[in-house]
Amino acid sequence: MKNDRNWFQAIVHLIVYRGKHIERFFLIAVILCAVCFPFVKVNYDLSKYLPSFAPTKQALDVMEQEFGYPGTARIMVKGVSLQEAKRIRSRIAQVDGVDLIIGADTLTNVYMGNEFITNDLTDEFYKNGNAVMEVIFKDGDSDKTTHKALEEIYQIAGKDRSCFSGSAVSSKEREASITREIAMAIAMSLVIIWLILTLTTTSWLEPFLFIFVMVVAIILNMGSNIIFGTISFFTFSTAAILQLAVSMDYSIFLLHTFNAHKQTGMDNNSAMEAAIKEACSSILASGATTIVGFIVIAFMRFTIGKDVGFVLTKGIICSLATVLLLMPALILRFDDKIIKTAHRPFLPSFDHFAKAMYKIRRFVFVFAVLVAVPCYFGQSMNAFYYGDDAIGAGPGTRVHEDTREINEQFGKSNLVIAMVPNGSVVTERELTETLEDLDFINYALSMAGTLPPGLPESFLPGEVKKQLRTDQYARIMISMDTEQESAYAFECNKKLEDTIKSYYPDNSYVIGMTATTIDIRDILTDDYNKVSLLSLFGVALVVMVTFRSILVPVLVIIPIEVAIYLNMTLPYVMGDSMVYIGYIIVSCLQLGATIDYSILMTNNYLSFRKTMNNKQAQITAISKSTLSIVTSGGILTVVGYLLYFTSSIQAISQVGRLVGRGALLSMVLVLSLLPALLSAFDRQIQKHHPDAYREEEITPKRKHFSGLKKNSLKSVTSQPEAEGRKEDETDHEKKIETVQGNEPETSTAPETK
Repeated sequence: MKNDRNWFQAIVHLIVYRGKHIERFFLIAVILCAVCFPFVKVNYDLSKYLPSFAPTKQALDVMEQEFGYPGTARIMVKGVSLQEAKRIRSRIAQVDGVDLIIGADTLTNVYMGNEFITNDLTDEFYKNGNAVMEVIFKDGDSDKTTHKALEEIYQIAGKDRSCFSGSAVSSKEREASITREIAMAIAMSLVIIWLILTLTTTSWLEPFLFIFVMVVAIILNMGSNIIFGTISFFTFSTAAILQLAVSMDYSIFLLHTFNAHKQTGMDNNSAMEAAIKEACSSILASGATTIVGFIVIAFMRFTIGKDVGFVLTKGIICSLATVLLLMPALILRFDDKIIKTAHRPFLPSFDHFAKAMYKIRRFVFVFAVLVAVPCYFGQSMNAFYYGDDAIGAGPGTRVHEDTREINEQFGKSNLVIAMVPNGSVVTERELTETLEDLDFINYALSMAGTLPPGLPESFLPGEVKKQLRTDQYARIMISMDTEQESAYAFECNKKLEDTIKSYYPDNSYVIGMTATTIDIRDILTDDYNKVSLLSLFGVALVVMVTFRSILVPVLVIIPIEVAIYLNMTLPYVMGDSMVYIGYIIVSCLQLGATIDYSILMTNNYLSFRKTMNNKQAQITAISKSTLSIVTSGGILTVVGYLLYFTSSIQAISQVGRLVGRGALLSMVLVLSLLPALLSAFDRQIQKHHPDAYREEEITPKRKHFSGLKKNSLKSVTSQPEAEGRKEDETDHEKKIETVQGNEPETSTAPETK
């Protein structure tokens, strides 16, 4: 044990006295990660994250081997004749990256005369002077070759007079907008976070120092994603801004702990060594609750969870490393400037607020009891989106409006590809005719179904033949008159699969966004139960170790769980649809990121309860916890709502809204419901923590408390403001007490998130 202490002491000494070397190391690391960042690829295709056992994944693997992995688009050219539409289609067919384009004229020039065949596609693809075309690309929706081909198609068709929709178009527009939107959200977040920190700290330089450290951690995390090669659009959009929001407190606490020790008369280096020793276990333990919330997401079978979980966990580790290694060097370097830029606190005492919370405790308690059970069941009654519609562009964007206009002219077209064993032409033709007779099918295009009986396949264009048949498989292009994702679309897809299986029971596949969405839905629904239980168990275990109690962790978690239930039920009440991926991820994130609010409040209550009666401990705990909770919760709320207002991608926007609203609800319930719970179960808690309580009948002669144990999580314990505080306190001492809520000699645990 002594050797462990010596080893830890040596590391702390190295951090303090080798600050310049540490700064150089982080400078090199930041430069390398900044260089690597542009080479991290971003994937927008949800089907890539399907597990190997999913039917759609197996079908996609076969299709990629036989025909490639195509992206798709739908184009409507306005005000053209059939002849002009044919010329445009012919030019698009020659674009590098385009594999097949189907239009009204696809079959008209194949035969020597119209008497041999009637073009059944004309009515589907040409109406009122408008021509619509279905494009299939050689590569995937998010491939650079596909996006380059789309740029050429925009020029050929005329971007101003044409409408463009489909998964490839959505992917290209998302890629173009996502970097701009996230950069804007981060920039706005930094400004607002600076304002929040300026209000809640007492030095003009401190907010800049905190933000700089977090920016370094973000660059390290985003650049180091190159080890994964490719990350999801969801991770790319949310990781940086969420990392900024949930890990800001680590650096705040380290600086305040340093200031507290410096007030005891220590020199800067000694004060920093003491601060690192004191803060390390608390900061690491606090980071553990957040990491648990993130890492369990990686256990999802839908592997986008692994992508999100690993990147966010790595982000917290980067933040912890930056705070514990780089932050001490920066604090020592700029300490004199922090002192010179000190100012008086802007925020008043929260005593009146605490008394108000105490007065409404019974109402809040009754409210929580009444809504907890209905909200628990209500959250599962939401209308959910699972697939590509969940990441589609929102109303008001060009893609959304173009899709709506095309659907108004030609109806919906949900492109499905069926692959069947290459064998009997008669069976293939019969299947095609049966499919076309289904009331939800716009058209079915196959090699056998296109040719009249007796005509050789050589009559078909080469571009059609290579897309419809290989040595092993024949492919049927099917357009369903449905949305990609709806109960009706799922029903139609089931009928389609059953029809195909009736002709080809073995080795036949149905591929499309609807089939993919069905698999995603089934997997995600099962994932939620597993992930939510793991998250709850993991966080509860961390809290249980902290408090060495079974009852206290239950009370600590209740306000956060009620906040999660409320947060997830409100969309149902308001009639909004939810993105299921966001539903899972935010549930875990909200628990891991806001549980520290409850831990802070509970630690303060238990500490004040040593010298105060029940009522006094509640009020004082609320008063001393509010600043930290509002600071951290306010940052997370602002960051969430900025994502909501700035992102045009529905999944990202909705996740931002859930994060922001969840942080706000967690703050409110921790400040109101948790003290009521602690008071209601005061006697039961006393049995588990007898040394933390005073006898109820004893009235303390003075308000005093002792510090918490050093292995406790993020708690700000402070001596209550005594009546008649000495007037000769220095302004800097007031600054430390106001911002940190600790007197120097009793500060032992960090502020909460």
